[in-house]
Amino acid sequence: MINEEFWRGKKVFLTGHTGFKGSWLSLWLRRMGAEVRGYSLAPPTDPSLYRQAGLHAHLGTGEEDVRDLERLCAAMSEFRPDVVMHLAAQSLVRESYDRPVETFETNVLGTLHVLEAMRRLESVCAGVIVTSDKCYENKEWLWAYREDEPMGGHDPYSSSKGCAELVTSAYRQSFFGKNGGGDLRVASARAGNVIGGGDWATDRLVPDAMRAFLAGETLTLRFPGAVRPWQHVLEPLAGYLMLAERLHTNDGGYCEAWNFGPDETEARTVGWIAGRLKDLWGDGAGVSTGSGAQPHEAHFLKVDSSKARSRMGWRPQLTLDAALDWTVRWYRALQSGSDMREVTEAQIGEFTQLAS
Repeated sequence: MINEEFWRGKKVFLTGHTGFKGSWLSLWLRRMGAEVRGYSLAPPTDPSLYRQAGLHAHLGTGEEDVRDLERLCAAMSEFRPDVVMHLAAQSLVRESYDRPVETFETNVLGTLHVLEAMRRLESVCAGVIVTSDKCYENKEWLWAYREDEPMGGHDPYSSSKGCAELVTSAYRQSFFGKNGGGDLRVASARAGNVIGGGDWATDRLVPDAMRAFLAGETLTLRFPGAVRPWQHVLEPLAGYLMLAERLHTNDGGYCEAWNFGPDETEARTVGWIAGRLKDLWGDGAGVSTGSGAQPHEAHFLKVDSSKARSRMGWRPQLTLDAALDWTVRWYRALQSGSDMREVTEAQIGEFTQLAS
């Protein structure tokens, strides 16, 4: 599934390395022997997986902003990466209503800056630009969205991710790969709602649940009927790694957009997920439904990952039940005072064994 030998000694420029997904990816890359150059602001939450896993001791505290083009270009040029993985983002729908300008600046201008920094490189490089399943123009269809569906977005976050995809497509066709005539190869990656240990974001179901249960409080749901393509964080990260490998070693045939989502049968409502988390946690954990008006969020959204399955051999390794169990076990380990770097790396090791 993933060629660990490929990553040994590879220089990886990783934006957003202090975030939830970025921290898991940093640990995985370092575990395989890659040299990681992180580029990010400080961790967006306190607590954070980045600090709980001790990554700040190796990759710095994070004081770099993708909105600063010249500093980003200088850092990437100095590092001369083999692979660029762009994860830096404002990643919350509800926060995008409160900070729409910052959301567009980070998600659109930040993506443009990463692509421009790559364009100015003098070395061959492969880049994976991570956006979101919410980049699609959501028509509340019952079927899953494929990579060639129109971009869109009702809320500022979703719209910004659709814009980031359009920027990536323009740079790919103008400057990179076979279409643009350059040596750099770029693809975009879209994943659904990821879960896993170490997520502390606000207004996100699983971390909201874990915070409530750790504190002995009741979890309150906003949209219990919303359907999402839930998956463990290691699933799309495996897809990003496989995609980067193929971009680096292939003739450009992978310079496209790619979905990485769970089986359609694994799509569940927010209420179902909350109830399963409550059962797995035990100890009298409670769930209720809130009242009052809420900002718009899509109620039904699934992505079709058949292209990644057929052309790359990528497929989910964990059932949704297993992903939820792994997540609860991570937070229970934190509660018991375990070394969270060891716990996180153990789950990465277990996942790679399943995938081998």
